[in-house]
Amino acid sequence: MSGGEVTVHVSTDAARFRLRFYRLGEELELLSETDWFPGSAHLPPPHPDAVPGRASPAHDWRWPALALPVPEDWTPGMHLVQFVADPPDGEDEAPVLDAAGLEGPAREFFVVRPRRAGSRSRILYKKSTYTRHAYNRADRPGGAGGARGASLYDDPVYLPGADGSPRGHKVSLHRPGGIIDLAYWDAPFIAWLERNRYPVEFCTDLDLHEDPELLSHYDLLLSVGHDEYWSAAMRGHAERFVRDGGNIAFLSANTCWWRIHPADENSAFVSDTDHHVGDDYPHLPATDQWWAPPPGGVGRPENSLTGVSFRNGGMWPSTEWPGDRPRVGYTVQHADHWLYAGTGLRDGSDGTEPDRLGAGTALIGYECDGAAFAHDERGTARATGADGTPTSFLILGLYVLDPVHEDFHHFKWGHWNGPVREPDSTSPRAATMGLYTAGGTVFTAGTTDWPVVCGQEQDAAVVQVTRNLLDRLRHRTPTP
Repeated sequence: MSGGEVTVHVSTDAARFRLRFYRLGEELELLSETDWFPGSAHLPPPHPDAVPGRASPAHDWRWPALALPVPEDWTPGMHLVQFVADPPDGEDEAPVLDAAGLEGPAREFFVVRPRRAGSRSRILYKKSTYTRHAYNRADRPGGAGGARGASLYDDPVYLPGADGSPRGHKVSLHRPGGIIDLAYWDAPFIAWLERNRYPVEFCTDLDLHEDPELLSHYDLLLSVGHDEYWSAAMRGHAERFVRDGGNIAFLSANTCWWRIHPADENSAFVSDTDHHVGDDYPHLPATDQWWAPPPGGVGRPENSLTGVSFRNGGMWPSTEWPGDRPRVGYTVQHADHWLYAGTGLRDGSDGTEPDRLGAGTALIGYECDGAAFAHDERGTARATGADGTPTSFLILGLYVLDPVHEDFHHFKWGHWNGPVREPDSTSPRAATMGLYTAGGTVFTAGTTDWPVVCGQEQDAAVVQVTRNLLDRLRHRTPTP
């Protein structure tokens, strides 16, 4: 936090290095640059399964720590640190970063929070750091063939569980990473928020996990982009927040799909997922799937919090992430709802074809969530509640996904885990946008790429809906 301390862990074969610090807002602002520090190289821990060329994703890499003060005059927000090696003679030093060059290795993000929570804004933006760590491959700078890359997905480490410890795939938070997801989802939306004068405060998943009172200082929680991995404590704190009148906007998808168990004094986590180790699946069915009933799952459908689930949604695989996809947008329902105010969109109730929100943009995907639904006599899609979605959930936008899936490994629409676990399900899969109120109001965009379309202002109606949403939910008691 402001006036506190940030600890950076560095390993390098350069003789010396220095660090540049930035704040991410409407622009990427260079704040300061340190003096030179002596460099030292440290080998990563070997993979416990002796996978050739791979380091362990499950162990703390134990790089030397460098603690530096966070000046009191730094504005709280999302900050970055860039590692700058002293270049060999005749070579140029790494350039100062800009917004266009945000993605890459040898850099990391961190959150600076105000000394008093809620003092700058009643909106809390949660950065999905557990999901980031699950996908983090800790590649060498430049990603040279993933020479040592391993993650929860690539050559993971699976623990059978003993002495009361959880069973599952383990990843350490203490590994090098770089910036990928922050550049894609968060940076454009953070810039949009600041450009449009929506002040926010930031936290990480770990903050929400550790502090049961954190949300009491806010009126609106934002979940942005890809928010797949949640601990039971995170989920419990969010649910209590809604019961107490707090609002949540899930501008995200694949949300709360896997439960995680923090380990090693919260510096790592374990999750029993359906990811293979080598050629084998160490434990199926995966018991940390939130929606699946016990004993093969947790038995707490994420729909009861978010209103939607990846179980009823899908994704578009591609060789180049995030890939292209249909640019059709959401079919509008209930165009007279306050969320659509000022958009000019119609729902077809006047006998015309309903408009589509985000048409012409890649709004839907790359992953999307849905709710079980059925059409009433007027052709309006309504949540059935059969999957755990609150029956008061109002579907405001829908994009039906068809076909559902192709096969076990190479699906196109729908997560294989849904059809495999529910072979007799007849519920159609559809990306679903909507909301419900149960104490506070919970909105879901139903898609990972809402913050991209809004942040880059690719569609005027998506921007207006986001304004309506923030203006309405930034206060616990909505304005009539």
